Amino acid sequence: MSRLTQRPLRPLILAGVLTSLAVAVTACAPPGGTAAPQASSTADFGANGPTCGDEDVVLSGYFETGFPLPKDLTDEFTKQYPNVTFDIREDQFAVITQNAPRVLQDSPPDLMRLPQMSELATDGLLLDLDPYAEAFGWTTWPESQLQQLRVDENGRRGSGPLYALGLNYSMTGVFYNKSLAEKIGMTEAPKTLDEFDAALKAAKDAGITPITQFNGGATGGLAFPLQALMASYGDPAKINDWIFQQPGASIDTPENLEAAKHLKKWIDEGFFADDINSLDYAQMMSRFIGGDSLFMFDGDWESGNLDTQMPGEAGFFLMPPREEGGQIGAMSAPLTYGVAATAKHPDCAAFFLNWTATNEKARTIGVEVGGSHPMGPADAFMPPVKEGSTTAATLAAGAQLSEANGAMDFIANATGAIYAQSWTPNLQKLVAGEQTPEGLLSSVQSDYESQIGN
Repeated sequence: MSRLTQRPLRPLILAGVLTSLAVAVTACAPPGGTAAPQASSTADFGANGPTCGDEDVVLSGYFETGFPLPKDLTDEFTKQYPNVTFDIREDQFAVITQNAPRVLQDSPPDLMRLPQMSELATDGLLLDLDPYAEAFGWTTWPESQLQQLRVDENGRRGSGPLYALGLNYSMTGVFYNKSLAEKIGMTEAPKTLDEFDAALKAAKDAGITPITQFNGGATGGLAFPLQALMASYGDPAKINDWIFQQPGASIDTPENLEAAKHLKKWIDEGFFADDINSLDYAQMMSRFIGGDSLFMFDGDWESGNLDTQMPGEAGFFLMPPREEGGQIGAMSAPLTYGVAATAKHPDCAAFFLNWTATNEKARTIGVEVGGSHPMGPADAFMPPVKEGSTTAATLAAGAQLSEANGAMDFIANATGAIYAQSWTPNLQKLVAGEQTPEGLLSSVQSDYESQIGN
C-alpha cells in the first residue's frame, strides 16, 4: 500500500513467530504440508555473533504491499552491506493472513510480515528468536516492546519464547483536517467522547463528511473506531487478555456492548460516508488527503505520507475518554516480522532486524517514513522531527499512550481467522442493518471460541 495507494490494515494489524532453533518441533500438519518443519539453525554464532558474513546473500522476503518502510529499510541495508540483496514478494495483509501457513511450510522466507502469530507458532512454522535476543541484547530493551511478540506452548501471547521483532512500534488514533476543523470551530482536539460526538455532528450539519473510513472487501476498517470506543468505555488490558487468548477472556462484555452501540449510533446518524462498505483503504486515504472529510481513524504509519501530501494540514489525537482525564487506550503494536523455521539465512535475517532497531540511519527512516517510534533501547538515538508536523503529533501521542499504559494489540489479531471470517463480515452487516451490536459481539465471541478450540 506508494503511500497513497496504501495498505489495507496494519496495525497494525500485527503478529509473530515460533519454534526452537535446534529443537525438532511438534508434528502438526498445517495447510500445504504433512508435518511441521524442523528448525535448522543453532545458537552457536561464533565470536562475532550473528552476521550476514562477507559472501553474497539474497534474503527472501514476504512483505505487505503498500508499506514503503520495509522497502526503504532494505534499500538502505544493501547500501551499507552490499553483499546482501533482497528478493521480495508482496501481498495485501488479508492475503498474507490466508497464505501464511502454506508459505512458511512450502517456500519459507527469511523475513515475513506476520499476521496473527499464535497458530503459526504452535504449528512450528516460525523461528524462536530468543537466542538472537541474547546475542544482540534485545533482552535489555523495555519488555513492553517484546511482550506482544511472545507465544507460550499453549498459543497464548504475552509470555514464552520470542517469535518476532517489529520494524517499529505503531499506534492508531484519529487524524483530522485542520482547515475543516476550523470551519466548525474546532480549535483543539476533543477532550471527551461527548466533545468528539459534538464535532461529528457539527461537521455533518456543515455538509462535511465527518469520518472517512474503509470497510469494503476483506478488510473491515470499522474495527479501528470500534476498538477505540472500547478503550473509552472499558479497560484496554481486558482487550489484550482477549487478543492474547487468556483463559475465560471475552469480547462480549457490557462495556464493549456500549462501545458497539456507540459505533452503531455513528452509522445511523450518517457520520460515515454512504459508500463505506465499498470503500477500500486507498480510496479512504485519497479522500482524506483530498479534503473530503474531517476525521479518519488510522495509524501513525501514515504520518510521513500526510506530512508530504498535506503539510501542516493533518493533526492527530488519541480517542478521548468518556470523562476528561479518564483512561485512554489505542491499538499499538510492532510492525511484526518473523523468520521462517526453515529459513535459509536466519542469522542474516536476525542481523537485519537488529539493524533496523539500532542503526541511526535505519531509525531515522523508521521515524520519517514509518511515522512511528522505532524498536530498541529506551535511550536509543531519535532523529529530530519538525515542530507542528503530523509526525510530531503522532510521536507525542505515543508518549501520552505509554504514560497512560493504554496500549492494545489489534482485535483482528486474536486468531488467524477472526478478522476475515468474523469481524469484517459482521461489521459490514452492521452498516447494512443486517446485524445488531449485541449480535456482532456474540457472533465474534462464538467464532473466537471455536477457533481457539474452546
